[in-house]
Amino acid sequence: MSLLSIGMSGLNAAQGSLSVLSNNIANVNTPGYSRQQTTQNASANNQYGGVFIGSGTTLADVRRIYNDFLGAAYQSSTALNSDAAAYAGQAAAIDKTLSDKTTGMSAALSAFFASLQTAAATPSDVSARQLLVTSAQTLSNRFNSISTQLTQQKETINGQLGTFSDQVNKLTSSIASLNSQITSAQGSSTSAPNNLLDARNEAVRSLNELIGVTATEKNGQFSITTGTGQSLVEGNIANTISAVPSKTDNSQYTIQLNMGDTPMDIGNVVSGGSIGGLLRYRSDALMPAINDLGRIAIATADSVNSQLGQGLDLNGDFGSSLFSDINSAAAISQRSQAASGNSVGSGNLNVTIADSSKLSTFDYKVTFTSGNQYNVLRSDGKAMGAFDTTTTPPPMIDGFTLALDGQGPMAAGDSFKVSPTATGASNIGISLKDPNKLAFAGPLAGNASKTNTGTGVFTQPTLTVPIDINGGAATAQLRTGIENSMPVKMVFGKPAADGTQPYTVNDAQGNPIGTGSIIPGQGNKITVNVPMRDASGALIPGKSFGFDTTVSGAPANGDSTTFSFNSGATSDGRNAQQLLGLQTKATVGAVDGNAGVSLVSANSRLVSQVGSKAAQANTDSAATGALLAANKAASNSVSQVNLDEEAGDMIKFQQYYTASSQIIKAAQETFSTLINAL
Repeated sequence: MSLLSIGMSGLNAAQGSLSVLSNNIANVNTPGYSRQQTTQNASANNQYGGVFIGSGTTLADVRRIYNDFLGAAYQSSTALNSDAAAYAGQAAAIDKTLSDKTTGMSAALSAFFASLQTAAATPSDVSARQLLVTSAQTLSNRFNSISTQLTQQKETINGQLGTFSDQVNKLTSSIASLNSQITSAQGSSTSAPNNLLDARNEAVRSLNELIGVTATEKNGQFSITTGTGQSLVEGNIANTISAVPSKTDNSQYTIQLNMGDTPMDIGNVVSGGSIGGLLRYRSDALMPAINDLGRIAIATADSVNSQLGQGLDLNGDFGSSLFSDINSAAAISQRSQAASGNSVGSGNLNVTIADSSKLSTFDYKVTFTSGNQYNVLRSDGKAMGAFDTTTTPPPMIDGFTLALDGQGPMAAGDSFKVSPTATGASNIGISLKDPNKLAFAGPLAGNASKTNTGTGVFTQPTLTVPIDINGGAATAQLRTGIENSMPVKMVFGKPAADGTQPYTVNDAQGNPIGTGSIIPGQGNKITVNVPMRDASGALIPGKSFGFDTTVSGAPANGDSTTFSFNSGATSDGRNAQQLLGLQTKATVGAVDGNAGVSLVSANSRLVSQVGSKAAQANTDSAATGALLAANKAASNSVSQVNLDEEAGDMIKFQQYYTASSQIIKAAQETFSTLINAL
């Protein structure tokens, strides 16, 4: 080869290298761009006599500087960090909502019990009673407000899942298209299509920001899978995903993979990326918080209403509910949701709270095995057992009972999602507006005879069986019977030789209805059973009620105490004190062998649990952020354009170009010398 050809080969190689360097510099800020380098090969030697002389150089390849291992680590840490960041962002909002000292539940609960304490100290003060009603309204509103915020967050997540799913579909479509372009380019050239490879890698990285995926290369094409191997991209075919209402709960969206004729729910297996973080947050923090808040609201309403039902108001009537009925028709119907694939006409389940103190924060899956038999599985995986809708009374499961709503027969395979407490905070309200109807007084009162000469002391009577404030006709009969059957009189006799002292209990007509004995000088609990009478004074067959009192000291022979219906006792605050005791009484969470906690403690525990999850989420976000930064730096150390290095190489190749041009100049001068010599 001539000297001119050798110079031209060097000039072309230098020019190509300068072009690659210029392209690197131009793309220094292009996301996903990997720097490129040229490689050169020596041209074939030419034999001159007995020696071989080189014939210049060729530009063999433009090589993409990329490390697959470091790139994969960067991709996976991107998915982890996006997951953690999405969780942390949502958790911070709910933590602020629940823990705020002014607008959180703690302030409203404290204000309610503070006003109750004031009213209990002055039970006849109507202004104190009105303050309690106002505080109850504030407490109810606070439950409603926080419930609304949590529900809105759930709806926001539904919307975000839809938006992110659309973005995923655009990226998977782009990756499938790039697969085709790369295959086509590789088939028509021995050189790799570097820019297309970079674009595909960047698309996979962006995809990992949205949903955790695994990219596997085969024959130059990427296969993209998510979850437990569900295919998003295979060659030039992309499968779409959609955010759709769950078949078991249409208020929560899940992720559906649209592949073939049968869509697949992959919401339970997706992890990583913003989608994975949102799904994880919803199941791990948001829904348990909604259920827990609802449980506290139900326990608050139920325990306060139940205690008010044990007392008398300023009008001398038995108490009315302060809060709305936890088992209203609307509330009962909202606690169950039929699966979308149930048999036609199967209807729904009515879920009644039987014991609010035994409620859990879990959801339940009810699956029918026949028209009336069903199994119950709790969301923590605990099998609650097999039951029958014909059992009377219906069995209690973690504080609630189930019944058919009467719309139609069930069929084997029908299933329902039961959420006993999810709507508790949104449904609570105030049903009592008149402060005079707050039942602060005890229903019965005992008064010792003024002629007593002994040292006997009697505690005020308490009913042995609580009155069910929502008991309907049976409760009405009991209340009327108590009022009509009083007073009764307890008269003590002469102490016996064995150290005991007899007593007799007489009804309002003077008829004996009970006898017994005490040991003077000790505390003696006495239960009195009173036959019930109607308004005319006639006995009601088979009906009675009981009350307890404790006698201490030593009554004298003939001493007596009369126990009466406590109407008109405006200054009696005994039942108000029992209401105040709910502040520390274990009324929440007595399930799975736990003793339960008070309303205040239950709220504090909820705030603490959410705060702990939010703090852990921040820690996870920081840790995965550091991991992402480290993996990104490691990948960039290999692939990222270094302007200092490129500037140095540019000087080198400029000198190379200049030297090659000098070879050409030397060839020209040599050729001119030969021409001139002729």
